[in-house]
Amino acid sequence: MATDPANTGIRRLIRATGFSLKGLAAAARHETAFQQELALTVVLVPLALWLGNTGLERALLIAVWLLVLMCELINSAIEAVVDRIGPQQHTLSGRAKDIGSAVVLVALVNAALVWSLVLFDPA
Repeated sequence: MATDPANTGIRRLIRATGFSLKGLAAAARHETAFQQELALTVVLVPLALWLGNTGLERALLIAVWLLVLMCELINSAIEAVVDRIGPQQHTLSGRAKDIGSAVVLVALVNAALVWSLVLFDPA
C-alpha cells in the first residue's frame, strides 16, 4: 500500500493532531464520565502541584490521573464502536463494554492508591 506523498512529514503530524483534538472535543461534548473526569482534572492537577513535595511526586500524581482520562477515552471509543454496530443485545457487545468499563475502574483504583501512597507516606 503506497503512502500518499501529500500526507507525510509535518503535514501528516498536523492532520493527526487535528484528528486527536477532534476526538477530545467529541469526548468532552458527548461523554458524561469524561466531562466529570475533566472537571476533576481542573481540581486535581493544581492540587498535585501543590501537595507533591518533589517534581517526581507531582509528575506521578498528575500522570496517574491522566491515565484515567486515557482509559476513559478508550472506553468511550469501544462503546461508540459497539453502539455503531447496532442496538441489539449481544453477549460479546456487553462483554466489550464491561471490559472497557473495567479498564477505567482499574485506572481509578490505581490513581487512588498512588495518591494515597504519595500523600500519606509517613517518611
